[in-house]
Amino acid sequence: MATSKKTLRICNKGHKYYKSTDCPTCPTCEQELEPESGFLSTLSAPARRALENNGITTVQQLSQYSEADILAYHGMGPGSLPKLRAALQTNGLAFKPQSIDKQK
Repeated sequence: MATSKKTLRICNKGHKYYKSTDCPTCPTCEQELEPESGFLSTLSAPARRALENNGITTVQQLSQYSEADILAYHGMGPGSLPKLRAALQTNGLAFKPQSIDKQK
């Protein structure tokens, strides 16, 4: 199996890191952005970014979307849904029901 060559990169804040993919995310900056509490803190970085990039930062905002809507976001996978359901349930909320038109 061939291994990918890692290249040295420097982010806008001056952090040095090596990556073997085209992903521009600096691991140090990403760690600094990770919330210490709340439902977003339970998610992987790609899933958290998917929600944040779509303006979803509270469980109240999350409850305005169906599971299918959330899964359509780049970076969001089915493994995050149990964590999101639990966060909603803890707050007496649930995902928005999927409309009949979208189920077809």
